[in-house]
Amino acid sequence: MRYLLRRLSHALFLLAGVSILAFLFTALAPGTYFDEMRLNPQIAPETVTALRAQYGFDKPLPVRYASWLRSVIHGEMGFSFAYNGPVAPLLLVRARNTLLLTITATLLAWGIALPLGVWSADRLGRLPDRLLSWATAGLLVIPDLAVALGLLVLAVRSGWFPTGGMASVDFETLSPFNKLRDLALHMILPVTALVLSSLPLLVRHVRAAVADVLNAPFLLAAVGHGIRKRTLLYRYALPAAANPLISLFGFSIGVLLSGSLLIEVVMSWPGLGPLLLEAVLARDLYVVVGGILGSTLFLVGGNLLADLLLYWADPRIRTESGAR
Repeated sequence: MRYLLRRLSHALFLLAGVSILAFLFTALAPGTYFDEMRLNPQIAPETVTALRAQYGFDKPLPVRYASWLRSVIHGEMGFSFAYNGPVAPLLLVRARNTLLLTITATLLAWGIALPLGVWSADRLGRLPDRLLSWATAGLLVIPDLAVALGLLVLAVRSGWFPTGGMASVDFETLSPFNKLRDLALHMILPVTALVLSSLPLLVRHVRAAVADVLNAPFLLAAVGHGIRKRTLLYRYALPAAANPLISLFGFSIGVLLSGSLLIEVVMSWPGLGPLLLEAVLARDLYVVVGGILGSTLFLVGGNLLADLLLYWADPRIRTESGAR
């Protein structure tokens, strides 16, 4: 419990720091939503001034931040000028879509990277290992944007997959099974782009971690006892190499999340990415701050999950935590 509370306190301090910096930099950026309204000749200057006063833009920055914190406590997270409503309902829908994409890509990427990395480590230095290393090196140098655009071109020319959005036009009229199928078809391209962008890094780290423990004395002793190679690799070698991989798991969630924001914009997936882009262009302050805070919350949650898995997997951490 002390370990969990310490990690939670660190996470809360991080979220508080991110919220302050995001609010500060967004508020100090040139231009506001009301500056666009001043350019409209149909809106009187007095109306713009009254709106600025109504939403507190005539008050000092610390006062505005305190007012925003009160709205966070009440579950609103500020007011969206572009959508004319509270920010929290907007973020919840978009965050759910981003989370669906990120979790699916994370599970699929790790499900592929673990066996590939173990297989490569078992053949370290041989031709199959070199071929896989060259393939991952090639994928590493390709930008995420190029991968996404390439998949879109393939989808347009082949007609096999939907090229954008999250659902078809007639989604509401479909049966439950066909709704699930339609959603899965729309997820194929963005999930594939995310997996291809993160897979090379994961495979290389799994390969390195497993290769480091293959010559450990306890594994050599297990080989001497005639244990099967598959059992040796997955029951003994992979758990022994788990610590750096669990830490990498939390990092990979952040990588996939940052990549998903770009993929969502390119592939018109209705997640946090397009919402943040629209809010930045419209200078919708509280949507920008809320989107940044939501993305940070996902990242902190992933790292917290990795810390808990590491605590469960490594008895040394439990011993250190209990001694403090």
